Amino acid sequence: MDLKLENQIVVVLGAAGGIGRAIAHRFLEEKCRVVLADRNDMVEQVAQELHQITGGDTLPVMLDVTKYDEVTALMDSVLTQWGALDHLIVAVGAGSGKFGDPFWNLSPVDWPAIVEQNLMSVVNAAHAAVPHMVPRCLGTMLFVSSVAGQIGSTTDPPYSAAKAAVINFGQCAARDLARHNIRVNILSPGMVKTGLNQLTHQAWQKMDPSRASVSYEDWAAEKIQRVTPLGRWQTPDNMADMAVFLASHRAANVTGQTLNVDGGQVMHA
Repeated sequence: MDLKLENQIVVVLGAAGGIGRAIAHRFLEEKCRVVLADRNDMVEQVAQELHQITGGDTLPVMLDVTKYDEVTALMDSVLTQWGALDHLIVAVGAGSGKFGDPFWNLSPVDWPAIVEQNLMSVVNAAHAAVPHMVPRCLGTMLFVSSVAGQIGSTTDPPYSAAKAAVINFGQCAARDLARHNIRVNILSPGMVKTGLNQLTHQAWQKMDPSRASVSYEDWAAEKIQRVTPLGRWQTPDNMADMAVFLASHRAANVTGQTLNVDGGQVMHA
């Protein structure tokens, strides 16, 4: 399938690992030019590795997405260096590192940093990108949320609430930007084997010492069979496939949607 994305400029926030890296990789395979941004200093190595694999143009940038001035500086530098911004991907996620079932296992002081990282990263990126995208009346945005933002997951309430807010903000942005021919969608992963998922397992163990002997693999396998109709892991590559499709002309009439790549975990009647 020809997605006609060649030479388009893509900014991926949260590109150093997991879903963000896979998305950056897939856009490079589509012959896009990709800015890989992350607060992790591994982002430079990742950009170099992906360049070697694909031969595509990569630009690594270290930044803190919770700081609006750093995000605006990134967008300005992209315009200076490559002349345009076609697609914005925000694949940033962070949990509290605590098990919030029930929610009062956490304290209100656990919330602000998680909301800042999961929600305000998206808000900052969208605000910073709009001045460069609206005049062209062209482009897409994709915000990575989670099934936890749709089902009231009590595993990590600050994370779940922030990801729910990402969905709502994505819908607001989609309505506002539709008149400028800019599409905004939300990608909602299910059970993906990432560092964040493994931290959830560790927090679950800490709640009860008797769980110490339950391995991550066994814990995850039981959960997948219980909550996922297809009964299997979702992968970063699955997310990347959806990301490039949503950026392409093949999804020209898709905006304001939450696309669940979750093995059937969330089904709305």
